[in-house]
Amino acid sequence: MILTKLRGLYRSLSNTEKRVADYLLERPDDVIHYSITELAHFADVSETTVYRVVRKLEFNGYQEFKINLARELAIPRPIVSKALSIDSKVEDVLSKVVNDDIQAIRDTAEVLKSEDVKRVADRMLHSKRVVFFGVGNSGKIAEEAAARFARTGIYTNAYIDPYMQVIVGSMLDEDDMAIAISHSGTIRDTVKSLQVAKDAGAFTASITSGMNSPIVHASDIVLYSSTRPAPYMEEFTSSRIPEMLVLDVLFTVVTLEAYKEHPDMFHKIDKVLKPKRYL
Repeated sequence: MILTKLRGLYRSLSNTEKRVADYLLERPDDVIHYSITELAHFADVSETTVYRVVRKLEFNGYQEFKINLARELAIPRPIVSKALSIDSKVEDVLSKVVNDDIQAIRDTAEVLKSEDVKRVADRMLHSKRVVFFGVGNSGKIAEEAAARFARTGIYTNAYIDPYMQVIVGSMLDEDDMAIAISHSGTIRDTVKSLQVAKDAGAFTASITSGMNSPIVHASDIVLYSSTRPAPYMEEFTSSRIPEMLVLDVLFTVVTLEAYKEHPDMFHKIDKVLKPKRYL
């Protein structure tokens, strides 16, 4: 998961560190044969810069990093579809988008930790109320999340306006929970709102692909999704499927636990919704 993690860290890297990351992402098969001096030369940076990137990937040294990268590359990888251009045919777009989304799901499965999901689920089930924060595209996911989790008996709300977020966040307490959704983890309004909730005493969580991004530091726990494709293009081309996958997993865990404790509630919800359907 070195390359997946590197994409997640990309936005938090310095400009020189990004040169190392770009080289690694573009030519990982070459890097496993390089010394740290050679990689520094080809990436046009200092050896110290390479070492900083290695440390941010949580390796103690360059040799340990290379061994693990070689192991990762030894695992068969799916064929990467060719890059798109403004002249790409629809069938090429279809193939690439589907393949990228499938890979994003696989990558998310690698970085999402089951113990973190369980911890967030347990906290949600024992919170007085759970609020979701998000703006833009992430705001739509926050609204979807609040609607879904309401069916498990949890008191939920979604707030997509930054002013309402800080107002609501400031009124939360230790019995409440705030979950922020931000693909990059660098949206100032979302980070500020989550920090306000944390300062008020609420338990805070975030769903993001931005490892070591500002939102991570405002979170008591982070559920990581993957970032695809190239980090510097994700704002324009990435889907929100990874974040939805994280919510799907979390929702399923919460539902199973809630059903164990309150099966009658689910029957009641199903009963009141039944007249809304034709069949």
